Amino acid sequence: MARAVMIDCDPGIDDMMALLTICASPELDLRGVTTVGGNVGIELTTRNARSVLALAGRGDVPVAAGAGRSLVRVPVSAKKGAHGDGGLGGVVLPEAPGAADPRPAAAFLAATVAASTEPLTLFAVGPMTNVALFYAMYPQLAARLDRLVVMGGSIGAGNMTPAAEFNVWFDPEAAHRVLTDPGVSVPTTLVPLDVTRRTGLVDADLAVLAGSGRVGALTARALGGYRHGLGAVTPVHDAVAVLTVLHPELVTTQPARIHVDAGYGPSRGNTVVDLDPADGPTVDVVVDADTRAVVNALLDRVTSLDREV
Repeated sequence: MARAVMIDCDPGIDDMMALLTICASPELDLRGVTTVGGNVGIELTTRNARSVLALAGRGDVPVAAGAGRSLVRVPVSAKKGAHGDGGLGGVVLPEAPGAADPRPAAAFLAATVAASTEPLTLFAVGPMTNVALFYAMYPQLAARLDRLVVMGGSIGAGNMTPAAEFNVWFDPEAAHRVLTDPGVSVPTTLVPLDVTRRTGLVDADLAVLAGSGRVGALTARALGGYRHGLGAVTPVHDAVAVLTVLHPELVTTQPARIHVDAGYGPSRGNTVVDLDPADGPTVDVVVDADTRAVVNALLDRVTSLDREV
């Protein structure tokens, strides 16, 4: 039986790869997508999510827009967005027909969990604002999740500041609510930057995507835009989170206590990962991965969308 899943995302090029991977995986039954402001604004993340689903032949999947900004303090950065003004590295996909689901993301998540006859896995691969609101407003339904899989945080250095990874930096209060003090018991996996930045595509991988067909070619073009300034390897952070569910044998996890710094000092957004926790709720942190096998699995999934046409 396929595993029921939802994804909360902010597309974003690596979100595009994550969505395509889910759509290409018969082991996963995608029940819905929620969007959050992050890589670009909420209007664009919602449009992009719907367009990517349509590209994958899954325009039937409902998409609900959520929070357009962080819970408490809007982050400010001098860094230019890595995903381009439109969010997909300059690639413009046709707008999906119809309209997004009118419900706010937290309400949509709650209704989808309530309607499911089996536990759902939720991927959270953007800022955790929607997830924090879901936990706060619908704790009894949130507690019915089978697992939350988060791409975010880091054990070492960040990518927005020396201390903070983007998704946590964007809304540390939400990340604190989800990872440090959730208030509900939800088995949680954290896929941090330390692993995802090592799990990327090289030129030969982009060529495989580009040669597979329309879906692969558009994805390769988007990733090419993302690669600018990142060096020889193009990371696909959010898609790695999906692979931890599809191929858990390819990653190594360790229970840890996560403390998110939600203060206003220079370490705001830092995730302190205690790999030897004495007490408190723990999270399964991915500490290592067979990076080449993960990349190969991602390529196989996404290129399969062109083989099915």
